[in-house]
Amino acid sequence: MQSEGGDLNKETQHGPPHSWTSAASSRRAGTQAIPGEVMKRAHREKLNLCDSLESIADALPNVDRLKCLGTAKKIVPLFHGFEETEIFPAYEAHLTPAEAKLASTSRLRVEHLEDQCFASEVAETLLAIGHGDAIESPEAVGFMLRGFFEGLRRHIAFEREHVLPRIAISDVDPGA
Repeated sequence: MQSEGGDLNKETQHGPPHSWTSAASSRRAGTQAIPGEVMKRAHREKLNLCDSLESIADALPNVDRLKCLGTAKKIVPLFHGFEETEIFPAYEAHLTPAEAKLASTSRLRVEHLEDQCFASEVAETLLAIGHGDAIESPEAVGFMLRGFFEGLRRHIAFEREHVLPRIAISDVDPGA
């Protein structure tokens, strides 16, 4: 699977994708980071993951074990917390006082934590399958995979509708 920055597996097998960590590092160094573009890239990578998980779920119980291993290695690095440290503060900075009283950001933070936990469970299951463990209940594994990627797609849709329009403001260099 290819991403804009190269092979997704190479980018994510040893930590967060380089493009995400570069943006976070540039912000800490005082240079212009573009949170909206970083979030869009993260969404594309996560949607590619959802497509891969869906194809595995559709193929159960006759899955490609190498695909399970490759997909498992991509999961956890995609949930490394960049949203909590970079995106949500940018989002909160653009809220009106009335909007700031809403619990949207708190809910998103909790959902991200839940996604991280669920991502770990899905990765463990796929690693086990990839390493040759029998799929004792294909229905249960399919239900788990679908629950994860469908929830993730809904979460991304919310962020695209509510968060991205706000942080896109910070993507524009006021000095340009």
